[in-house]
Amino acid sequence: MKSTIEVFVCGLVANINVCYADPLIVAHRGASKDAPENTIPAFELAWEQGADAIEGDFHLSKDGEIVSIHDRDTGKISNRNLIVRKSTLDELRQLDVGKYHSVGYAGTRMPTLAEVFQTVPQGKKIYIEIKSEPKIIPKLVEEIAKSGLDENQIVVISFKEKVIRALKAKSPQYKAMWLSGFKETASGKKTPSLNRILKTLKKIRADGFSSSKSGIEQSIIKGVKASGYEYHVWTIDEGDTAKQLVEWGAQSITTNIPGEMREMLFEE
Repeated sequence: MKSTIEVFVCGLVANINVCYADPLIVAHRGASKDAPENTIPAFELAWEQGADAIEGDFHLSKDGEIVSIHDRDTGKISNRNLIVRKSTLDELRQLDVGKYHSVGYAGTRMPTLAEVFQTVPQGKKIYIEIKSEPKIIPKLVEEIAKSGLDENQIVVISFKEKVIRALKAKSPQYKAMWLSGFKETASGKKTPSLNRILKTLKKIRADGFSSSKSGIEQSIIKGVKASGYEYHVWTIDEGDTAKQLVEWGAQSITTNIPGEMREMLFEE
């Protein structure tokens, strides 16, 4: 018997009736425990492991290409430290961004957003985390249009309020989530507060809020959803934590281990 938290939400996507498991299992930078993050092997492995969606980080290169990488530079993932916005796509492509993870992935190259789009199966989703400034939005919208993906497969996420606002101003049909962690002030108050979250979501016209697992409270999730917004959470690799957040109302769980997370959430 399936866990009681497994619910199916169905909708018409590209004239095909598609059902998504609720909560969605989102592969953080792909199946990033088992393969080098933000690479084609990691994204393809995520699909093999049963992910409902992949999440990737994207920057704009010097020559206006959108590339998949988390940091502003390549120091963590290669033996050369290039600043992405000051490097061309050709320069970035020369780097081996797989060997740092394991020898078996030596020779892996940094992919473009267009190449990542090509891995997304029909009926699956991609969470596009924008790390660059709002000037990336025109190119982003252009690449989405060329991808052939249905608009329901696209979710744009960012910590940067200006990025979400720019996307919704240009292409409001695409779903967008504001990202934030939580901090504690000197007086012991948690920030952002529910009031601040709701004001921000309204101001930037976001569709929802996505937070780190650390510091989240059930009352915040309840307040966000009661106001008509979605709530999502990252990054969780522990089954008990994931189940707790789902019980509180999380609509997706972002994880480094999509295959194992599916087993933990939807175990027989």
